[in-house]
Amino acid sequence: MTTIGTPLSPHATKVMLLGSGELGKEVLIALQRLGVETIAVDRYDNAPGQQVAHHARTITMSDPAQLKALIEAEKPMLVVPEIEAIATPMLEELEATGVVRVVPTARAARLTMDREGIRRLAAETLGLPTSPYKFCDSLAELQAAIDGENGQTGIGYPCVVKPVMSSSGKGQSKIDGPADVQKAWDYAMAGGRVSHGRVIVEGFIDFDYEITQLTVRARGADGSIETHFCDPIGHIQVSGDYVESWQPHPMRAGALEKSRQIAKAVTDNLGMGHDGQPGGLGLFGVELFVKGDEVWFSEVSPRPHDTGLVTLATQVQSEFELHARAILGLPVNTALKTPGASAVIYGGADAKGIVFDGVDEALRVPNTDLRLFGKPESFTKRRMGVALAFDADVEVARTRAKLAASLVKPRVV
Repeated sequence: MTTIGTPLSPHATKVMLLGSGELGKEVLIALQRLGVETIAVDRYDNAPGQQVAHHARTITMSDPAQLKALIEAEKPMLVVPEIEAIATPMLEELEATGVVRVVPTARAARLTMDREGIRRLAAETLGLPTSPYKFCDSLAELQAAIDGENGQTGIGYPCVVKPVMSSSGKGQSKIDGPADVQKAWDYAMAGGRVSHGRVIVEGFIDFDYEITQLTVRARGADGSIETHFCDPIGHIQVSGDYVESWQPHPMRAGALEKSRQIAKAVTDNLGMGHDGQPGGLGLFGVELFVKGDEVWFSEVSPRPHDTGLVTLATQVQSEFELHARAILGLPVNTALKTPGASAVIYGGADAKGIVFDGVDEALRVPNTDLRLFGKPESFTKRRMGVALAFDADVEVARTRAKLAASLVKPRVV
């Protein structure tokens, strides 16, 4: 039986989010609807989630001492990492000593905070199909990995270069030939969350499409952990950054089955705690490449996924509600309510405190909605909001979501 206390009382159920952007904001709202006391932590003041939480805290989350001091002072029941740049060894230490429970586990947060941990787990430990890859610590190593050396076949062209730690596709680029290598290295160095000069170079898979398979580990009625799947989400990325998504994405039965087998294998492993027990709960965003009936693992986030913003329009319970319920040990429902789509609204300028014109025109597009995230500072390519649309025909929903997004005009004042 799950018991939830009253917020701001001695018996409150307290949950701390590490990272309070637009995805964290929606998780915080879902938690508050369930009577949870929330603590929103971010690296800058007035982050979107801090605007709605009971408590807002600003620290450098990659600093172990700051992170430990905050968790020990606040004493949350759960710590929920929502970004990668966190001092995960300290989370592991605090979890191992019983100070706090980390969602889904501190081990999962460590493995997925950079692409190396999760790629080696998927390909080398679990033996899942992935693109060919190598990790490189310098421009010279990157060139050698592409070209091959010591008689070994190289990754070749085209290929994709990514920082080992970044979010929302930052620092990611495709290399079509030798002239692009230096530029890709420099871009990766500029786009990484932590500048430690390490990248992954991947062979380019000629896939038909890519999907996000949202996967939920939740408690069943008998207390055992059950795995639930949402309908597959299709999406388009530009330079590794999501620009639109839709649900459901049509798939062959064989490809869907393989996608879910891969997603379950990865999330089962990430659900294992430091004690070897499969106690990790929550929602995972598993990214996959698909060609015909073949499926390749790409990446996984142990938290709501940006492409899953579409679920605010499409599912009985959005990915944020699913995450909130699962981590609290509550039942979940992954049913699709209606097909739908999302389209990103960019800032369009580097400025603080921009305004948005055309919100009324956007909302006049049939069956649409908006989420303006409330980020205090805009950048030209910063995601500042999202348009949502639903329709029985997913292509109609995609057209309407993109139209609504285009009608919102950010403006510097």
